[in-house]
Parts: sequence; structure tokens; C-alpha cells
Amino acid sequence: MKNELGNLVESIKSKVRSLNLKKGKKPYIKMDKSASVKVEIRSRKARKLIEKTLKAADTHPR
Repeated sequence: MKNELGNLVESIKSKVRSLNLKKGKKPYIKMDKSASVKVEIRSRKARKLIEKTLKAADTHPR
């Protein structure tokens, strides 16, 4: 069983190495983010900033 696992690991390593040699060929095309995704990312960042600001304001004594 242990030998089979070792063989499997070695074959996976070999396949990964062969893929790394073909760096000129990308296995996928990177897509740009859509406008709605960009808006969602900005709104998440804004919400986090607001939460952080409110949390800091609550911890300071008046």
C-alpha cells in the first residue's frame, strides 16, 4: 500500500513538472472582472472599513 502511494505521488510530481515546462502555454484564459463584481468588491471593502471605524470609535472613551 505504501509503495502504491509513493508511486502515485511520484507520477503526480512528474506531471506537475511537465506542466511547468510548458509555461508558454497557459491552461486557461484569465478573464477580466465584470462591472458588477468590481462594485461588489468595492462595497465589501467599504463595509469592512466602516465596521473598523465604528469599532474604533466605540472603544475610545468620550
